[in-house]
Amino acid sequence: MRIVVVGGAGTIGRRLVPALRSRGHDIVVARRTSGEVRVDLASPATIEAMYREVGAVDGVVSVGAHGALDEFATLTSEALAENMRAKFFGQAELVLTGQRHCADGASFTLTSGIFADQAWPGVTGGGVISGALHSFTLSAAIELPKGMRVNVVSPTLVGDSAGAFAEQFPGMRPVRIDDLVGHYLSCVEGDGTGRVIRAYG
Repeated sequence: MRIVVVGGAGTIGRRLVPALRSRGHDIVVARRTSGEVRVDLASPATIEAMYREVGAVDGVVSVGAHGALDEFATLTSEALAENMRAKFFGQAELVLTGQRHCADGASFTLTSGIFADQAWPGVTGGGVISGALHSFTLSAAIELPKGMRVNVVSPTLVGDSAGAFAEQFPGMRPVRIDDLVGHYLSCVEGDGTGRVIRAYG
């Protein structure tokens, strides 16, 4: 299969891309500032341009956007909306635009996070974004045409980068990167749709 991985050089992407290639898939890495194709998830025009450039791919995996930390006492609705531009709306746009460009039966695999289910200080935006991605995935799964599928992987801290965030999220159990990559592979290669995969370690 020919698959676009958005954010293919990040913590998850740099392990996922080789795993996909080792299984015989043709991978196109899309990033905001480098990569084989350029895309900015905060810019719908670049998402449209990406699809026109890569053609009718068989799968799209998004592991590139991150929500910012926030301070609830000073949080505003405008800040929430800005936080959602890439992580939620950008990933939703990958599906909404992709349904017109991808091959029949193509799959979309999005990335949310544990804060949809587990409250934590400083991540109200992250919780809102991830919860919205879960709801979007459930709805999109029954609306997509041409046998297309959509799933979302919801990780906790990723083992490979847990040390960098342990101070902000003390006591949070990380998920092993190999286990996490396995979840993405199952979304790409399986036949499920509308799944929220909670990779919480």
